[in-house]
Amino acid sequence: MRAHLLNSLTTVRNIGILAHVDAGKTTVTERMLYLTGATYKRGEVHDGTTVTDFDSQERDRGITIFAAAVSCDWDGHRINLIDTPGHVDFSDEVERSLRVLDGAIAVFDGVAGVEPQSESVWRRADRHGVPRVAFVNKLDRAGADLDAAVESIRRRLHPAPLVVQLPIGREDGFTGVVDLLTLRALVWNDGVCHTGPVPADLRQEALRRRRLLEEAVAELHPAALEEFCAAPADAGMPDSWPADPASPAPGPAISEATLAAALRDLTGSGAGLVVLCGAAYRDRGIEPLLDAVVRYLPSPLDVPPVRGQDGGERAADPDAPLAALVFKVSSTATGRLTYVRLYAGTVRKGDTVLDAGTGRTERISRILRVQADRHAETEQAAAGDIVALVGPKAARTGTTLCAPGSPLLLEPPGATEPVVSVAVEARRSTDADRLAAALARLAEEDPSLAVRTDAETGQTVLSGMGELHLEVAAEKLHRDHRLEVSVGRPQVSYRETVGRGVSGLLYRHVKQDGGAGQFAHVVIDVEPLAEGFAFASAVTGGRVPREYVRAVEAGCRDALADGPLGGHPVTGLRVTLTDGATHVKDSSEMAFRTAGRLALREALRSCAMVLLEPVVEVTVTVPDDMAGGVLGDLPARRGRISGSTARGGTVVITAVVPLAEMFGYATRLRGRTQGRGTFTTRPAGYAPA
Repeated sequence: MRAHLLNSLTTVRNIGILAHVDAGKTTVTERMLYLTGATYKRGEVHDGTTVTDFDSQERDRGITIFAAAVSCDWDGHRINLIDTPGHVDFSDEVERSLRVLDGAIAVFDGVAGVEPQSESVWRRADRHGVPRVAFVNKLDRAGADLDAAVESIRRRLHPAPLVVQLPIGREDGFTGVVDLLTLRALVWNDGVCHTGPVPADLRQEALRRRRLLEEAVAELHPAALEEFCAAPADAGMPDSWPADPASPAPGPAISEATLAAALRDLTGSGAGLVVLCGAAYRDRGIEPLLDAVVRYLPSPLDVPPVRGQDGGERAADPDAPLAALVFKVSSTATGRLTYVRLYAGTVRKGDTVLDAGTGRTERISRILRVQADRHAETEQAAAGDIVALVGPKAARTGTTLCAPGSPLLLEPPGATEPVVSVAVEARRSTDADRLAAALARLAEEDPSLAVRTDAETGQTVLSGMGELHLEVAAEKLHRDHRLEVSVGRPQVSYRETVGRGVSGLLYRHVKQDGGAGQFAHVVIDVEPLAEGFAFASAVTGGRVPREYVRAVEAGCRDALADGPLGGHPVTGLRVTLTDGATHVKDSSEMAFRTAGRLALREALRSCAMVLLEPVVEVTVTVPDDMAGGVLGDLPARRGRISGSTARGGTVVITAVVPLAEMFGYATRLRGRTQGRGTFTTRPAGYAPA
């Protein structure tokens, strides 16, 4: 039984679709579902009939907002697929999905190549070590160029692209591809793939590209290099294909089996990137993409065992103790759904599991196989599965669920600090409690949203990753919770940092109120730091015990919540504890924590502080005859132009602009370019305001 379960894991692929907004992720997903028989008709983004973009806002806006999980079967393999958002405001949704994936398809626009958000999600996938294959989409569009797109991948993302296909036809005449491994042509006609010999006019080019592929793989893979060096010098050379059209292709320097095995190894290690191409909207190129997922991307057994924060680890074994990570929580008509990736063990209906972070136990009342917004109940799920659980009430995104007798705490997905805030108020005073409950639920479902009450005004403030992110949240309050709300103007989240520090600031905390006293004496230095916060102790002779040093650090972190300039969070500083003193009776961790907090607050008032504001990298694409107005408008928004390149009748302008100046820019750009201009943004950190 165990051997059967482990063997079935080799046929599982947990993958995601990653790309810039409008590169065609959702269309690729829909075509994959249709070809594998998971759906009976093709879903279209523009018609609002897609499976994965099932939320009403996604269909209205024509973009992916929420990561959606679906499953399909191809060539005896089970593919669990997560379609992720492409818009920068929802990049944390991508981050949470990447945390539980074993592989991914990176989709690129055949005209634009690597775009800003493609680069951002690529770096996120690098951090998680997720193996990828690339799919260059939209080769049927005017200006599409596979070689140019591959060069942008090489230049901006820095992998070693290994192109395994040659397009047949260009732009509107794109009809198929030549598979460089089998040297066979795949041509699509009315959505049906036909396999045949390579067209005569492409034979020499196909052999030339096969030779380039072999050379690139041989440079990276020892077994391929050995076979390549042992082959005759003229093996697979472009001039060695016989003139007779019926003749088979000449023997290659590296066999198909060796080449495929090498490509799989290079994909898994990240040393190479398999590149395929097609036009998803016209159903061209999807079958070989599915084959590549099965052939090159890893199964749960191929990835390293998952490691806990305490150093323990679990392999992908259905018989091992349970270890599962919550990567999404949502409320539906079915109830509260907790989406998990099972890394080890098996969970069954009725089981009791442990929340490793809080020590609470939760009971699993139902287990659901998820197909976007449709669910099918199952009795159990095992290692390698991605399922939704009904029953856990306190589990949050990032929670580890494990076997009660064998705890293991997994590292949760990272979260980005919100940069834009709006005040939210119920239009009817009787809805105030309902609004508070609805906002709490939104923040639970989306950890990149934050809710707080302004201490000065008493207003409820909702913070998120951008203007669109907050618009979507406000619309959910209206559509899902039936609340009429008033939303204030967006405000950016500022930070404060140290421009010039102070040394030797002494703070003595003494408190006597009749009971146990408090005494703590600390001396600190504060200096600028490039980013973040660092704490160090230079105390000698045990003048401040180690547990009190930790308390001072905790107090300093407490003081970072509000700076002296405007009550904004403080970042970019190093605090060094240089001296201190204790009292034999009245010193305690609480006293030193209080002293650390008040000492740093006093020190910051003595420092030269600098106000920081969030900035974004803006990429604007406009017709070349309208570029002048855009080039004049961006500096007026305090933007710094960093580049301008011509691309097929359009100009692509890049600039770094304060986020506060970007509110309403979409309307302004449409007006300046008669609706023909587009722009995208991505976070570029903070800069002095």
